[in-house]
Amino acid sequence: MMTFRTTSTSTPRPTRRLTSLVLVAGLVIASACSSTAAGLGSMAQAGPPSPDPRVGLGAGLFDAEEAIWNLAWLSQSPPPEAFVGSTNSDLAFMGDYAIQGNYNGVIFWDISDPANPRVAVEYVCPASQSDVSVYGNLMFVSGEGASGRLDCGSEGVAEAVSHDRLRGIRIFDISDIQNPDYIGNVQTCRGSHTHTVLKDPSDDDNVYIYVSGSSSVRPSEELEGCVAAGDDPSSALFRIEVIRVPLDSPEDAAIVSSPRIFQDLVAPESHGAAPSDIRAIVEARAGGAFVVDRGGQERILPSRMIDPMLQRIVGERGGSGLPTAADSAKLREELPILVAQQFGNRGANQDPNAPRPGPTQCHDITVYPYIGLAGGACGGYGLLLDISDPENPIRIDAVADSNFSYWHSATFNNDGSKLLFTDEWGGGGGPKCRIDDPREWGADAIFTLENRRMVFHEYYKLSAVQTSVENCVAHNGSLIPIPGRDIMIQGWYQGGISLFEWTDPNNPHEIAFHDRGPVNAETQGSGGSWSVYWYNGVIVNSEISRGLDIFELTPSAHISQHEIDAAKSVHLEYLNAQGQPHFEWPSSFALAGSFVDQLERSGSLSDERVEMVRGALDSADGGSRDGLNDLANEVARWAGSSSDSAKVRTLAGAVRDLAR
Repeated sequence: MMTFRTTSTSTPRPTRRLTSLVLVAGLVIASACSSTAAGLGSMAQAGPPSPDPRVGLGAGLFDAEEAIWNLAWLSQSPPPEAFVGSTNSDLAFMGDYAIQGNYNGVIFWDISDPANPRVAVEYVCPASQSDVSVYGNLMFVSGEGASGRLDCGSEGVAEAVSHDRLRGIRIFDISDIQNPDYIGNVQTCRGSHTHTVLKDPSDDDNVYIYVSGSSSVRPSEELEGCVAAGDDPSSALFRIEVIRVPLDSPEDAAIVSSPRIFQDLVAPESHGAAPSDIRAIVEARAGGAFVVDRGGQERILPSRMIDPMLQRIVGERGGSGLPTAADSAKLREELPILVAQQFGNRGANQDPNAPRPGPTQCHDITVYPYIGLAGGACGGYGLLLDISDPENPIRIDAVADSNFSYWHSATFNNDGSKLLFTDEWGGGGGPKCRIDDPREWGADAIFTLENRRMVFHEYYKLSAVQTSVENCVAHNGSLIPIPGRDIMIQGWYQGGISLFEWTDPNNPHEIAFHDRGPVNAETQGSGGSWSVYWYNGVIVNSEISRGLDIFELTPSAHISQHEIDAAKSVHLEYLNAQGQPHFEWPSSFALAGSFVDQLERSGSLSDERVEMVRGALDSADGGSRDGLNDLANEVARWAGSSSDSAKVRTLAGAVRDLAR
């Protein structure tokens, strides 16, 4: 680990196959979970099934073999016809709806019955990557690619400069969710790869959108004021865009600032290629593939990128048909220049021996208004931002890590004392969970926040080895509101979804999972979990090719029924995972029971005291609560002799709340 810091001021269900190995594992776990609550502590170290049932799953698009542990599968719904074959992207939630972005538009799923979700609205409006967020009666959708149209047409935009092109944020009124009304847009110089909606607690008149656009700078002829030169003070590089959206007139949304939060950052050190990647590059070169150096790493360019460039060269010489060897040679000469133009940060007048500048853009920003901070996952850096002035976020800390390749997304724990970053090594298109891939690469990095600085503790990576035809790397996820613990569900593309605990930042560990076999057994296909989030008692997964999955937690050695019930007591009106909510739990017997279960699991209360509290709570739940104050006082007296005095005091407070 190397860090350094810079500070500045209803569709039919597809056929499903479940491996017999997983069925056996499930029976073992189910048997363990049928034990009485008093046996919880002895099961605390129960690990995942061995051998890991995720290894060797059979391939298929809608009939792949599946492995599941400590989760219950509720439904799997394929995408509607207009979206089949197009990438499903991120999720937002409002009321009974899961709103799924897709490169062809947006799908509104009614998940009021999570076992039988149905498509409520299919809104076709192509753009990459249709990152989606909601607030009130508004929906915001990102567009970054050159083919997105202002009119939502599907014919694309062929011209290099066009005023029909949409690169930025679309704004919809979804007061009538059955009839989304496209009311406006805000264009940006680099488009919007992702965006983040910030509701400032002190401002009820506006919401703010932080735009992360990672594409090339569009021509000024297309959008006035767009400058690509990195050494120009008005450059569209090295900044984010802040859009203010007046809630009473969202059609008047506009960019109000372009904070240069990357000022003075230099390119961090990075790791080289993994053994499997080195072998692949050698083989690709020998086979005549096009390989480029991007940011100090060699990458094999796919034919979908190379073919249009070759056809351009053919056209420029007035030819037709297939490219010649001379055309290929010309492209090889041009590629370093093209890559520098697309991704290079160095200004024309910069000293070639000077350190290379750092990132020019964030991939994603997670705001946590509860603590007035944001985590910026910004390519080569993880940033900590002060968002107390929402129009002018300020970088207060920055960390880099030579084990990280591409800082992709961020998640705070609920009390704001920790921050987790994901590393999308390989950009999400490569298999990065192979047997010889380093465990620290393509993983999560866990930091504590100490005096508004980030302090690294440990990595977490999916433990199951995946094949060379499965793109697998850390991607999007969210917290699950289990009281007193930091538990997160996360997508890993074709690595599936993984539920893990990071309460102890030095010991993150997996406690549940779901995985499918590859989309294709022979070649890497498009599929896997783009994002998976907890929302009002269920876990919803945006599967890139297969549609929408919904799961729920099941009791296990790692999570009790009390903890599941307490999590379900938290109700959200809406959710944008990148606009992170603060969880608060209503007083309940499930909440108090959760703390009892946790104290038993950790051995921080004796068996006799655990049984006494459980018995008293059971009696009060079914009858009089008169004795609960006395019970709370008694529990509070135990704090001094417990190895987890803080949790004991929390239990005492939860019991006292029940007495009111």
